[in-house]
Amino acid sequence: MAKKKAKTKKEKADEMIRYTSRDLGQEYIMKRKMIRAIVMAILLAIGLAIFVALYIDEKHRVQETYRKQYRNSIVAVKEDIEDYQNADGDFELRYRRLTADAAVMSSFAFLLDDFEERQKVVNLFYTTVLKYPKQTEEHFDDFKAAFEDLLANLDKGYDEIQAVIDKFDLKGY
Repeated sequence: MAKKKAKTKKEKADEMIRYTSRDLGQEYIMKRKMIRAIVMAILLAIGLAIFVALYIDEKHRVQETYRKQYRNSIVAVKEDIEDYQNADGDFELRYRRLTADAAVMSSFAFLLDDFEERQKVVNLFYTTVLKYPKQTEEHFDDFKAAFEDLLANLDKGYDEIQAVIDKFDLKGY
């Protein structure tokens, strides 16, 4: 049997340096990888923050567009009521146009955020205009006044619409 060769102190030292330098290289590589991972995480967080800010900005822009369209539809309904009242004939066509514009107003009310209670009143207005044309004709002046208040940015217009609709006989025509 061959005897193991006894290592000298110099060989032990060379071997320790070789292993130590290898371990130091691994540590250096791991530090670089961690720094790279931290930098990537920071960049991703910044990108996410930018994306969220752009999303919120675009959402506000879209809501502003919906609010403008909703306001335009209120103007259209008010003008339809005035046209109907001032017309000499073709009442059916004018009333159909009123119901169509009321449907548009109801649709845009549905798209607005934080508008649930007012949306119920607008939908109720559309439903009563659609189902009860004879009773609606009797209350055109009240509705017109309510829409003028809405155009003046007064919330009492919704209460006025609700009060007029409460006067309707919902079992009749």
